Amino acid sequence: MLQVVLTVSACKRLIAKGIVRHPEIQRAINAHTIVIVAGTTNGYIAEEILKYLGYEDPFPKNRFFRGITLPPFYPLTDMGRLPDESTFPGDVVIVKGNWERGKNLFDVAQQLAQSDVILKGANALDMNNRRAGIFVAHPQGGTIGVTIPAVIGRRVKLIIPVGLEKRISGNLDTIALKINSAHGNGPRFFPVPGEVFTEIDAIKILTGADVELIGGGGVNGAEGALWFAISGTEEQEYHANELVQEIQNEPPFQIIKLNS
Repeated sequence: MLQVVLTVSACKRLIAKGIVRHPEIQRAINAHTIVIVAGTTNGYIAEEILKYLGYEDPFPKNRFFRGITLPPFYPLTDMGRLPDESTFPGDVVIVKGNWERGKNLFDVAQQLAQSDVILKGANALDMNNRRAGIFVAHPQGGTIGVTIPAVIGRRVKLIIPVGLEKRISGNLDTIALKINSAHGNGPRFFPVPGEVFTEIDAIKILTGADVELIGGGGVNGAEGALWFAISGTEEQEYHANELVQEIQNEPPFQIIKLNS
């Protein structure tokens, strides 16, 4: 059995590598449409998928988000956004293996159909029931507001890549009732019907090994880090160790240098 610790940024890279190997992504990547909705974890996913497709230009993942959570000394708008979004690259829309630059989810949502895939991150994770919840700041529901009609109405596949750092212990529906009440303020909360994909799923799909979350936490850049126990055949554990060695030094996600 291996015991490994991964930082939050390494976990994002791990999820991204696992998503590329996901059967639904492999099925759709050259034959259907994949929409990668902007988000920090999805920035790593966009990098990995575009690299898989042969795109060599650097992807600007450090601006690939709409709302974001930052320490209180960073200025944000009421919707959790940076005051200057001029460098936001938009969502990544891939049609039959081709990246259609300049398009976003809102441009293509009405045309998405069965066998297409949307990748959308989350803010809360209930691992017991494998459900995710999303904060909503936009009065029309934002990106999840246009995603759900495609998922429910036209059977578009929704995959929710989300790190275990976002796990919570409460019931998502109960939280939604409380947060969305008429007396509340701040973002709303929406439990989402979709396939949750975490670090555990990524390790399993990449190595075949069994994985268990056994601890978490750290300091000096390891805040939010996760401890995993990985067990399997000798070959599976060997590949798991190789995978960990590849990703464990992933640099922290940064938007602005802390000394700027």
